[in-house]
Amino acid sequence: MTNSYDTVRALREALKFSPDNVPLRQHLADTLLSLGQLEDAEKEYRQAMLLARDEPQLKLGLARAFYQQGKHNQSLVIVEELLKHSKCPALAYLLHARLLLNSGAVQQAVSQYRSAIALDASIADPDFAELLGIGEDSHTKDVVEGKVRAANFDNLALDDEKLERPQISFQDVGGMETVKDEIRLKIIYPLTQQELYKAYGKAIGGGILMYGPPGCGKTYLARATAGEINSNFISVGINDVLDMWLGNSERNLHAIFEEARENQPCVVFFDEVDALAANRTDLRQSSSRMVINQFLSELDGVKSSNEGVLILAATNAPWHLDAAFRRPGRFDRILFIPPPDASARAAILQLLCRGKPVDKIDYEQVSKKTEHFSGADLKAVIDLAVEKKLQEAMKIGFPKPLVTRDLISAAANVKSSTKEWFATARNYALYANEGGLYDDILKYLKM
Repeated sequence: MTNSYDTVRALREALKFSPDNVPLRQHLADTLLSLGQLEDAEKEYRQAMLLARDEPQLKLGLARAFYQQGKHNQSLVIVEELLKHSKCPALAYLLHARLLLNSGAVQQAVSQYRSAIALDASIADPDFAELLGIGEDSHTKDVVEGKVRAANFDNLALDDEKLERPQISFQDVGGMETVKDEIRLKIIYPLTQQELYKAYGKAIGGGILMYGPPGCGKTYLARATAGEINSNFISVGINDVLDMWLGNSERNLHAIFEEARENQPCVVFFDEVDALAANRTDLRQSSSRMVINQFLSELDGVKSSNEGVLILAATNAPWHLDAAFRRPGRFDRILFIPPPDASARAAILQLLCRGKPVDKIDYEQVSKKTEHFSGADLKAVIDLAVEKKLQEAMKIGFPKPLVTRDLISAAANVKSSTKEWFATARNYALYANEGGLYDDILKYLKM
C-alpha cells in the first residue's frame, strides 16, 4: 500500500510531464498540506493559482497553508475575498471563524462558525465550538463586547521559553547597511557608549518600526540586533498577546514588558505589529481599543521605567498603524526595509550557501538574475537548487557541488514575491503620504 510520501513523489513525477495540470497540482498541494509540509504546499498552491487564479478551492488551500504557518494576515485577506463569492466553500467560513477568534472577535467568530456548519454539518468541530462558548457548558461563559469573559485570570505569565539569547549578529545579515546604521545609533551605541549618551541626557531605550514587503529580513535583523549587543531577546507574535478572555490581552502585554524590564538590556520584537496597533478609528470593539491603549502606556513607561528596554517592531502594512505609535518616545524611527539591492543579494546568497558544497559560484552574476527578490525568495532559489542536486546525487550515488548555473536555473523558476506588495504600497505612497511618511517607497520606485 502506498503511503502519502509515495503519493507526493508520484505527483511530482507526473507534473514534470504535465506542469499545467491544475487538478494534479492541487492534489499535490493538498497532500503536502496534510503532511504538514506547509511551505511546499504554499508554493504549489501559488503555482496552481497562476493557471486558475479564480478557483475557490485553490484560494482556500492557500489560505489554510498561510494559517497553519501563522501568517494570519495573509490568510485573512484571501478568506475575506472568498466570502464575497456565492460559491464560497463552507470550510472558508470555518477558517474565518478561527481567524476571528485569534483576533479576539468572539461574537463574529460564533456567527461564522454557525454559517459554516449550516452549509456543511460534517465539518462541525466540537472542540472549537467549546472554545467559542457554544458547547454543552456554554452557560458558564459570558460574551461581553465581542469577547468571552474569563472566570479566572490566575497564572497569567510569560512563557520562559520566550526569553532568548541570540547567537547571530549583523555579520550574519547580508546588506541593509543603512538600516544597520540606524539601529546602531538608536539601540546599540546607547548601550556601548553610555557615558556619551548620558552627557547629552539621552535615555537608553526607545523604538524602531521597520516596514516593507514580507520576506526581506525584518525578523532576522531584529534577532541579530540582540545578538550584536549580547542582550536578551523576546519575540512577540499576535498570538502571544491577543486572547479571547476579556482583559487577558492587556495582561499578556503587560507581562511581556515586565519580563523585558526585569531582564534588561532586552530587545523586544513585535512581529505583525499592525494587528496589535491598528488605527483606532477603524476599530468597532472597545476591547480592541483597550489593547492599543495598554500598548501605548507600556511604550511610554507610565508605571515602570523602560530604561534598557529596546523595542523593534515590523509590519507589512504601516498604513494600518495608529498614528499615536509614531510619536516621539514610541516608534520614533520608522525604517523602510526594501528588497535587497544587487550587492546585498550577492551577500545573502553567499550566506545561504555557507556550509553547503559549492564550486566557484559567481554570486554577482546570480544577483543580476534575481532583481526585486526578497531574502525569502533567495532562500527559495537555494532550496530549489539543492533539491535538484539531491535528485542528481540519488541517481549517481555521490553529491556534486552547487555551481553558478544551478542557481541561475533555480532563479528562473522562482517568482518575486515583492511585486504584489509594492502594487498596494504605491497607492498609499501616492495618495495617503501625510508628512512624507512613504517617501522612501516613492524613491525606491523612482517616482
